[in-house]
Amino acid sequence: MTDFTSKKALVIGGSRGIGAAIVRRFTGDGAQVAFTYAGSHDAAQALAADTGATPIQSDAADRQAVIDVVAAQGPLDILIVNAGALVMGDALTLEADAVDRMIDINVRAPYHAAVEAVRLMPDGGRIIVVGSVNGDRMPFAGGAAYALTKSALQGMARGLARDFGARGITVNIIQPGPTDTDMNPSNGPMAETMHGFMAIKRHATGQEIAGLAAYLAGPEAGIVTGAMHTIDGGFGA
Repeated sequence: MTDFTSKKALVIGGSRGIGAAIVRRFTGDGAQVAFTYAGSHDAAQALAADTGATPIQSDAADRQAVIDVVAAQGPLDILIVNAGALVMGDALTLEADAVDRMIDINVRAPYHAAVEAVRLMPDGGRIIVVGSVNGDRMPFAGGAAYALTKSALQGMARGLARDFGARGITVNIIQPGPTDTDMNPSNGPMAETMHGFMAIKRHATGQEIAGLAAYLAGPEAGIVTGAMHTIDGGFGA
C-alpha cells in the first residue's frame, strides 16, 4: 500500500466503477479525497459513507463547472480524471450532439481540470487521466468517435508533461482494456467478443486499475510522465 497521509486528492467521476475503486484505494491509503458525480446520487452517498470521501455533484460536460470544482478544492496534490462517456454506433447515424457531449467529457474536461489544478498544485503533484486502450486500437466498427477522444488524451498528456515538468508535476494516462463496470460488465453481451482479442481472457477489476493509479501517484513514479500505461490483458498486444 502507498502512504498518502497528508495528501489531498480529487477524483472527477468517482461514484461508480473504476472511479469508486480509486476513491476506495486512495482513502484507504490515507488521502483526503473528494470526488465528483453527475447522476449517481445514491451510489455517491453510499461511497462517501463507506470511505469518508467528500461527494460533489457536478457535470463533467460543463467546462465551467469542472473548472469551478477544481478551483474550490484549493491546492491539490493529486488530480485523477476518470469521468467518461461512451457513444458507439454507425458514424453516419450517430447524433452529433451525443458525440459532442462525449468530447466535452472525455477530452475537454481532463484538459481544463488539469490546467486549473496546476495553478495551485504544489511542485511534485500528480495528474492522472483514465483513458482507454481504444486510444491505441479500435478493432471493430462503430467506435471511431470514442477512439478519437481517447487518442486525444495521449497528445494532451505528452504536451502537458512538457508544460509542467519543470515543477516536477507528472501527467499520465491509464489505458484500461475491458474492465468490470456497470458500463461494461464482465458477463455482458460483448464480453466473449472482447475476450477473444485478449491474451488474459477476463475483464480487469476496478481494484487493479486503482492499484496502477496509486503507483503513478506515489513517490516511486516521480519521473514517470507523458506516458500511456496500458492495463488491458493484452487486448492491444
